[in-house]
Amino acid sequence: MAIYVRNRRCSCLRCRARGLMGGAILVTLGVLFLLDNYNFVPFDDTWPVLLIVIGLLLFGARSASIEGHIQPSWMGGRPAPPGYNDPWQSGPGPGQTGPGPEVKS
Repeated sequence: MAIYVRNRRCSCLRCRARGLMGGAILVTLGVLFLLDNYNFVPFDDTWPVLLIVIGLLLFGARSASIEGHIQPSWMGGRPAPPGYNDPWQSGPGPGQTGPGPEVKS
């Protein structure tokens, strides 16, 4: 069994699900504070919902499929598919031709 290492360039379900944690926490906090602000339910009674959301996201991220997972290159993973445009690098991605990053003098 191969060791799973998260890769930003991978588009498998497990790698994508791990990026949802921050947004889900912010949305949950916003809803809980909104309910507290309108005096529906005080925040003191609803903060465990935040822990439940975090737990569900962790469970979902760790049990998601790794079909099509690409290991990071430092672990001997295969290169990115042709035509993949890497958002973390400037210039064309692997397998693409074109000018590199612009240099201003």
